[in-house]
Amino acid sequence: MSGIRFELSAFGQRFTRPTGALELMDDLGRAMGGEGDAAFLGGGNPAKIPAVKALVRRRLAEIRDDAAALERMISNYAHPAGDLPFRRALAGLLAREYGWPLTAEHVALTAGSQASFFLLFNLFAGRTSGGRLRRLLLPMTPEYVGYADVGLDDGLIVSQRPAIDELSDTAFKYRVDFGSLTIGADIGAVCVSRPANPTGNVLTDDELARLASLCAAANVPLIVDGAYGLPFPSIVFGRAEPLWNENVILCLSLSKLGLPGVRTGIVVAHPDVVAALTNMTAVLNLAVGSVGPVLAQPWVESGEILTLGRQVIMPYYRDKAHRARDLLERELAGLPFRVHEPEGAFFLWLWLPGLPIPSAELYRRLKAAGVLVLSGHYFFPGLDEPWPHKDECVRISYAQDDETVARGLRILAREVRAAFDAGVAARPAADRRR
Repeated sequence: MSGIRFELSAFGQRFTRPTGALELMDDLGRAMGGEGDAAFLGGGNPAKIPAVKALVRRRLAEIRDDAAALERMISNYAHPAGDLPFRRALAGLLAREYGWPLTAEHVALTAGSQASFFLLFNLFAGRTSGGRLRRLLLPMTPEYVGYADVGLDDGLIVSQRPAIDELSDTAFKYRVDFGSLTIGADIGAVCVSRPANPTGNVLTDDELARLASLCAAANVPLIVDGAYGLPFPSIVFGRAEPLWNENVILCLSLSKLGLPGVRTGIVVAHPDVVAALTNMTAVLNLAVGSVGPVLAQPWVESGEILTLGRQVIMPYYRDKAHRARDLLERELAGLPFRVHEPEGAFFLWLWLPGLPIPSAELYRRLKAAGVLVLSGHYFFPGLDEPWPHKDECVRISYAQDDETVARGLRILAREVRAAFDAGVAARPAADRRR
């Protein structure tokens, strides 16, 4: 990294290099900070849902008038595993709702989901004391951009290509290619996001159970990233159930409820895993913040956090997904494209087969035109084999207001059309006649 006058360690060089996560968050921070008038369709910032905002305001007023709650929120260190009353409340809710045999010792809090993945990936994968490299397996890409660079060792992540179902002329879906999936002796853990970030794909209950069974047979944990999913904020548009057992590590978050600023990650796991995370947190942070836990505890105790997701948050995004997809398909009519079937989260994953320019170049052109998306090539961590598909996709968020989303999608379609038109014009005439 240029500009630092001292020599950096290997750790320093690794964690100061440019990454997809940095590009994403830099664009997000500038857009949310009011810098420019870009249509921000790139990041994972949740929508400003009026009912959620009203709920938060009421809760903040309650805390303001409750001296003990206010003191717990900002004046005291929490336990290194996180605020104990919140952890007890969450364990009780999940036990009542799903019959999972949980206590507070099964729950750890972190400084956001990204911190959860950093701790978990390096806990189970990386160099062993004997120098052997154990790796983290992603059974299907594309996957979350934030996984790519959290490892302390190069080559930490390995992944495989998905099976692709072409559902129609304009729709497709990824599936885990179980026929090619092997959990070898070098694998320390397996991770999936559900719903998938970036595609909105939701693994079926059967697919998830099959992965869990394979992991149990290989004696490695299955890490399920449920930041957008189940049991909350429940941004899943079809039928699905959450999964937990002592071989599954379920990662949740308060961010996609509409609280990204409180940076509260949640890990539901075997007490041994929670104890390990607690030790790591004590070294790295002493403790995690209590703003999110104190804010959300009454919603957890009452179960309101579940109904909020099912009855308010999920329908809000489902309706926005339908509107955004319909508009995108109209604007791209006549071009080669497919949209991944939106089954959850708040992204459209656009595949442009034969795109004449790499998706990274399309990202740059869109940014210059005032639209921020994220290039699809970032979302294939651990997949080193050549595959044109990796450079033919973009992730589009539809969480912004409908007017901003519509403006951004129209500009995106214009730039895509221009790229295809230029690509056709640049080909020799003999090729164009084929």
